[in-house]
Amino acid sequence: MTESALMQNKVGLWKQGLCWLVLLGPLFFLSYGQVNQFTSTRHDVRSMVLGWEHAIPFMPWTIVPYWSIDLLYGISLFICTSKQELARHGCRLLAASLIACVGFLLFPLKFTFVRPETQGMLGWLFQQLEQFDLPYNQAPSLHIILTWLLWLRFRQHLGKDLRLIFAAWFLLIAISVLTTWQHHFIDVVSGFVVGVVISYAIPVEGHWRWKRPSAHTMRLAAKYCAGGIVLLLAGVWIPHGFILLWPAVALLMVAAGYAGLGVSVFQKNNLGELSLSARWLLFPYLAGAGLSKKWFSRRISLSNAIYDGVALGRFPDVTVAQAAVLDLTSEFHKGRSKAEHWEAYPLMDLVVPDVRDIRQAVMRLSQLQQGHESVLVCCALGLSRSATVVAAWLLSEGHAGSVSQAVALIKSRRPQIMLTPAHLQVLETFSTEL
Repeated sequence: MTESALMQNKVGLWKQGLCWLVLLGPLFFLSYGQVNQFTSTRHDVRSMVLGWEHAIPFMPWTIVPYWSIDLLYGISLFICTSKQELARHGCRLLAASLIACVGFLLFPLKFTFVRPETQGMLGWLFQQLEQFDLPYNQAPSLHIILTWLLWLRFRQHLGKDLRLIFAAWFLLIAISVLTTWQHHFIDVVSGFVVGVVISYAIPVEGHWRWKRPSAHTMRLAAKYCAGGIVLLLAGVWIPHGFILLWPAVALLMVAAGYAGLGVSVFQKNNLGELSLSARWLLFPYLAGAGLSKKWFSRRISLSNAIYDGVALGRFPDVTVAQAAVLDLTSEFHKGRSKAEHWEAYPLMDLVVPDVRDIRQAVMRLSQLQQGHESVLVCCALGLSRSATVVAAWLLSEGHAGSVSQAVALIKSRRPQIMLTPAHLQVLETFSTEL
């Protein structure tokens, strides 16, 4: 793209950012203010305060980071570098205002602490806040929702050093809702949950895709769905069982993946990174998958060389140095890997990949193999998904004359591989297209 085209693109994005600001600004003040005024006239407003919250100190100076979110809100609409990023970010901010206001109407709460009188410039900032913001509109905290959504955008465009500085500032903004005596703890928790759900439901990268599931994947979906429903009911009926709602949601989302949404539920990009929102929302499942990998890989070697620099193995630890990695997992995050080059082509666990996915994965493996001395092809344990792709690669490169020869070669190097008749059938189909 020429310098002139780049400038035109930036100007176009700034104009769109201005349009979003013109839409979101008045909408926020109108909806938030009207709901606040309406709640002040209601007689069914409650309060939810934990005993330890009375020990939270009032820190007047934190009104500065509290107010700074308004400036950061506006700036966030002008740092996006693509139309899709700006549109998705704008939709997130719109959803934040609408969902928060619905929450305020359905669950009206009131802040109960009496704020001490503050003098000087800090006192003036508190006075400005009180003129607009009555002690209602509590849960979920819109301030926390926006803090999360804005941080996601800024971290995307900051270098390492600036990212740490901004992370500290955004954390201070989140804490300030407590130390300015503006919100109770339940508002913070519910705000964070809503923020994560919004950013997960409206991904900046990628798209939600649905594909008609097979009978096998529907059986897997049913199992995960049953587990999610059991945890959901337990979380609702067991005293203090609300923490079970988190793994329930995680399992239900994985069930949706097997029911047709596929790898999009993990929001993993081609660099091997799951979105921060997916890592939070699906954490119970991801943690379970990690523990399962560690348990079942106790007696399985990390990797085995197969042919011409291509190795087959399990998902590597961050401490393992590797020239190049072709990551076929959808459920694992790359982290701070020491691999020189990492490329991901996510495939669902326990599902036989179709011919199209095999063809795409083999093409990427061939490209990596030509540019690097060694390539690790990995899935969770290095037994099925990765073994299927390596077998297909052996066939496509002419290193094996038949599916049985390719499988025999891999088994002679890594005896633990597990290829079902369905895997062998799709490999046969792939070989006939060569």
